[in-house]
Amino acid sequence: MSKSITVAGAGLVGRGWAIVFARAGHQVTLFDVAEEKIAETFRVIETNLADLASYNLVASLSEIRDRIRGSTDLDDAVSEADWVQECVFENLDVKRNLFSALDARAPANATLASSTSTFPGSAFTAGLKGRQRCLVAHPINPPYLVPLVEIVPTPWTSPETTALARDFMVSLRQVPIVLHREVPGFIVNRLQVALLSEAFRLVEDDVIGPVDLDHAIADGLGLRWAFMGPFETIDLNAPGGIRDYVERLGQPYYEIAVEQSQARKWHQSLVAKIEKERRSVLAADQLKERQRWRDLYLMSIVATKNLRREV
Repeated sequence: MSKSITVAGAGLVGRGWAIVFARAGHQVTLFDVAEEKIAETFRVIETNLADLASYNLVASLSEIRDRIRGSTDLDDAVSEADWVQECVFENLDVKRNLFSALDARAPANATLASSTSTFPGSAFTAGLKGRQRCLVAHPINPPYLVPLVEIVPTPWTSPETTALARDFMVSLRQVPIVLHREVPGFIVNRLQVALLSEAFRLVEDDVIGPVDLDHAIADGLGLRWAFMGPFETIDLNAPGGIRDYVERLGQPYYEIAVEQSQARKWHQSLVAKIEKERRSVLAADQLKERQRWRDLYLMSIVATKNLRREV
């Protein structure tokens, strides 16, 4: 059954969500205070849809595009909303003010979800009358290619809201994971922080350069991680499964973890060193072109994974 969806914020994350919702057959209102931003977003959406169609990842471009409309009037945008997805920039006061307005203006049965990647939902929903219908639904960018969504209830989010959010994400063909409680950075960012911290450490200690380090993931761990997680990976990497793996490698891994446990700041001199090597292989004026290359590459991977699921 088609729902009425409001996406609040027409930036990078907002336009990605708009495609996800419209692709699943829902009517989407893309809200932003700036008309020119909405217009630019629609131009980008049309390019994204054309790219998706080239990999047979969407059926009808025009139908999906026609399900999305723009609005600069918040009352108009949320008046019939079943689900509101907040996608404004990461500023606590901005989110707090927007959620206050959404709680006052959206229908009482509408779920209010935030795309925040840094703030717990409790930080900007505590004083709301309808706080039980608020939660975080944090996407991985771009969400129309990377399906994972982190569902993070606040201490006052109702169990019904959390269950509804999970089921709704499944219906969109996203892959929801539900956190049992709020934790800084949620899950994906915490995993990414651990990896990035060690990557910066290895470059700072002159063990390896940043370009070669990227190969360790892109041509090593990342090939497995594209279709299985770390626990399944180690479960398959010992004859007797995960317990056998831990018995063989648990102690040396623990010793490495102890060595890594002292966090380091990413100082500007280190950032400059990494940036210099990155710019030697990719000029700054080529970043946007490379981002599109990344998205097209992701599309080929997603298309292949879809075929594998059908086998």
